[in-house]
Amino acid sequence: MQKEIDRLLKNKPEDKNRIALTGGAAAAEALRQINPDVMPVYPITPQTPIVEVFAKFQANRKVSTEIITVESEHSAISACVGSSAAGARTVTATSSQGLALMNEILYIASGLRLPILMVISSRALSAPINIHGDHSDVMGARDAGWIQIFSENVQEIYDNTIIGMKLAEKAELPAMAIMDGFITSHCVEDLETLPDRKVRKFTGIYKPEEYLLDVKNPVTFGPVGLPDSYFEFKVDQEKAARKAKDYYKKITADFKKMSGRSYGLFEEYRVKGADYVVVVAGSTAGTAKEAVDRLRSQGKKAGLLKIKLFRPFPYEEIAEALSGAKNVAVLDRAMSFGSVAPLYSEIINSVASYPLAGRAGKLQATSYIYGLGGRDIFIKDIEKVFEDMIEGKISNKVRYLNCKARKC
Repeated sequence: MQKEIDRLLKNKPEDKNRIALTGGAAAAEALRQINPDVMPVYPITPQTPIVEVFAKFQANRKVSTEIITVESEHSAISACVGSSAAGARTVTATSSQGLALMNEILYIASGLRLPILMVISSRALSAPINIHGDHSDVMGARDAGWIQIFSENVQEIYDNTIIGMKLAEKAELPAMAIMDGFITSHCVEDLETLPDRKVRKFTGIYKPEEYLLDVKNPVTFGPVGLPDSYFEFKVDQEKAARKAKDYYKKITADFKKMSGRSYGLFEEYRVKGADYVVVVAGSTAGTAKEAVDRLRSQGKKAGLLKIKLFRPFPYEEIAEALSGAKNVAVLDRAMSFGSVAPLYSEIINSVASYPLAGRAGKLQATSYIYGLGGRDIFIKDIEKVFEDMIEGKISNKVRYLNCKARKC
């Protein structure tokens, strides 16, 4: 960790640089370049390295950020609300139970339309206690009104931290830049960082239209919304969330011009001409790509659709992307107890809400749960999912990959 921090501190600020970093350090490097005004934080595994690296930047005067150390994650997000409402560019980071503890205030942040950026190393929720990566925490917060962007690897969490900051401020909604705990947050990969001047030009100077400390334009944050007004507040919030999709497309197009790296609403990997498509979010996409390549080399028409923007969810675009497939398998790294899995639900809704031309009701989709509590998933597991589709083993019942119990 110390060597990693030292390498970052030695970077010349204007150099375009290729470097090997963990996901946590890459997110911290992006935050250094953004140079936010305030960062309220509380440590939790596997988020802690993000703040550890960033705090080193602050100690060495590489940033002018005010880091607020608080007594809990609930206090961290509460401080974020106060800071952002006061007009400061505000960021934080968390994982797992930390995000769960923030839950009460997540809705306040989004309801107040505060552009807070939260970097998340996603992790399983207790009980039983588990510190390893899955998507239980972020899926638990999926309806809290926050923009959610998933990252496959270290390069993407670096880029999504920058994109997420600009998107939050443009949409006037809080945003989560998400990476898989340990798998991405603690693993070293090669990435390309951008020059400081480009990142700072891209994100710009934050100038909110209204904020509490603007004494010339007094405003109220968090008024009482009784039955005659609350409904309309929520409708306006929903409209803002829908508009965030268009802002995302514009911002990522600008990011591509700056970096050369493309970020669509989702990634279609060999989906064109594919009869069988796996849908997944996060680091498992890398494993799935290898499985797709192997099957393609055998003449099997396999493809991958990787989710990037999860909230707001691009229903119509995904329905169109899957329109040529015969069968789809949706892989979720989280469960929705007593219901269908979160990502599977969204894919089913995509197809149902936007019927495919001439194929309405013909696309078959199967739900697979995998990787809970950090359980490994291998190329052979993804290949098995494809083989199930190819052999017509389609089911309305959820399937569990690598579950050891007989009842699975």
